[in-house]
Amino acid sequence: MRTFLRHNALSLAFGLLFLVSLAGQSVAGWLQLNDLQSAEHFDTVSWTAYVASSDFAVDVAENWQSEFLQFWVYLMATVWLLQKGSPESKELDKAGRESDEDQKVGPHALPDSPAWARTGGWRTRVYSSSLAIVMGAIFLGSWLVQSVAGWAAFNEQRLQQLQVPLAWSDYVRNADFWSRTLQNWQSEFLAVGTLAVLAIYLRQRGSSQSKPVGEPHGATGIEG
Repeated sequence: MRTFLRHNALSLAFGLLFLVSLAGQSVAGWLQLNDLQSAEHFDTVSWTAYVASSDFAVDVAENWQSEFLQFWVYLMATVWLLQKGSPESKELDKAGRESDEDQKVGPHALPDSPAWARTGGWRTRVYSSSLAIVMGAIFLGSWLVQSVAGWAAFNEQRLQQLQVPLAWSDYVRNADFWSRTLQNWQSEFLAVGTLAVLAIYLRQRGSSQSKPVGEPHGATGIEG
């Protein structure tokens, strides 16, 4: 058990933080909704009804889609784009998808390389982009859920105000949808860009996301 915990500490810690944060969000969102319901003289809802509602679903989905978009864009951008001095960048002479030898695929694979890295053909091509494919699929799925849940929540509010509901195709062109979307996108891109630049000059000893403390500012693609 100790070995398992040690070898999986990062994923377990973030999994626990995720569950605690999600539970906290559900309680805070439920209390906030009931405050609004009371202020407008509507019936309050139970916690279980809230977590099954479109209000909770859209709040969760809009954060998930922005996070997975961030990682997808970052994965794709760092194939070609470089940042001198940043450990978040590849070395300055390695822009692009790199050679089969560098990537250890096909005849250059190691004995313990993943099977699809060794076989060649379409399997290796798919496996070579599998992380971006899955991240992109989760982003698109989350964005779709956000649009549907946001549409339901938006129309529920319109009905309470005696307004005509919108069709889904109209909602995804509405300012509410894009406000929810872009307020998350801009913060994600700012955070990633800030880390890439600050890591040129600042250090965190022992972190794989930082250069070793004594590395020169101009050292690129070197992690601690």
